[in-house]
Amino acid sequence: MVMMLKKTVKKGLIGGMSFAKDAGKINWFPGHMAAATRAIRNRLKLSDLVIEVRDARIPLSSANEDLQSQMSAKRRIIALNKKDLANPNVLNKWTRHFESSKQDCIAINAHSRSSVMKLLDLVELKLKEVIAREPTLLVMVVGVPNVGKSALINSVHQIAAARFPVQERLKRATVGPLPGVTQDIAGFKIAHRPSIYVLDSPGVLVPSIPDIETGLKLALSGSVKDSVVGEERIAQYFLAILNIRGTPLHWKYLVEGRNEWPHADCIDKPSYNLKDLRHQRTKQPDSSALHYVGDMISEVQRSLYITLSEFDGDTEDENDLECLIEQQFEVLQKALKIPHKASEARLMVSKKFLTLFRTGRLGPFILDDVPETETDHPNLRRVVVS
Repeated sequence: MVMMLKKTVKKGLIGGMSFAKDAGKINWFPGHMAAATRAIRNRLKLSDLVIEVRDARIPLSSANEDLQSQMSAKRRIIALNKKDLANPNVLNKWTRHFESSKQDCIAINAHSRSSVMKLLDLVELKLKEVIAREPTLLVMVVGVPNVGKSALINSVHQIAAARFPVQERLKRATVGPLPGVTQDIAGFKIAHRPSIYVLDSPGVLVPSIPDIETGLKLALSGSVKDSVVGEERIAQYFLAILNIRGTPLHWKYLVEGRNEWPHADCIDKPSYNLKDLRHQRTKQPDSSALHYVGDMISEVQRSLYITLSEFDGDTEDENDLECLIEQQFEVLQKALKIPHKASEARLMVSKKFLTLFRTGRLGPFILDDVPETETDHPNLRRVVVS
């Protein structure tokens, strides 16, 4: 299965996909990123501790390789954010893997107070020996775009305001579901005596991503703007993963009449509008709207189950897999209630389908490489989707 996925990716993922003119590399390095990277490097030299925020669904792919050598020389905590969107069993393996490599790691949900408090407790523990001799400490939050750094900063502010009575009035960090929202470095005081400042920073990527599979994972999770790769191509990649892993076959219960969609009972998850990923400040949808969305998601899962279970081809064959994905685009258009004659139907299908994944509506996933043993080996790789 792994080899099949790699062949599909190398082929260009259905129909000779190309990301950029230079041999398939993904290039997304806006002007502010170059300056931000230099500023981050300078601030890292002064930082007493680094919180490296990564996406829990891609614990390796969401690391900025250009900064790893500098961060590894500092006190560092790897915070695997969006744990509510990741498979908990596989995520536990990841945290154990990092810890076995003498690297502090904690899985968090930046929107959960209790989860962030555990991270702060770990930060204080790591800084305990420094607090006694330094009047001012700097903690830097670093990560690639859209892993939830600013959401984490805002949660830290809320906790710090209640924990420490002597505080300056601080500005909240800007939070948005689109990569590249934070474009400068700002400092926020979170503790007094000693003074501890948390430095937020913009998400920065390496200038180019030579490995197409890593780039696709970053695009699928939202760290690279959709327009760079193309929503349709990202959706094709996700469908390829689902089919090769056989994930839709786990949704058989929907065909048997046991609709187990939790509707409004989902907790500890951020709420997004299905039409796009823009942050919404409107009132919460009523129960009828939630049921409508739940029914639509069930229909998406049911449609993918039926197409895969009735598929008489071989998902290990590139041409057969391409035909299956084309068929699934057609059934998804109906399941997502997109008009048949819509001029941009495939684009609309792709956007809605990707939103379902990114908001956790299709279930918890981990897309990244999982070490087969507690000792990581670069040749032992597999894609996990459950």
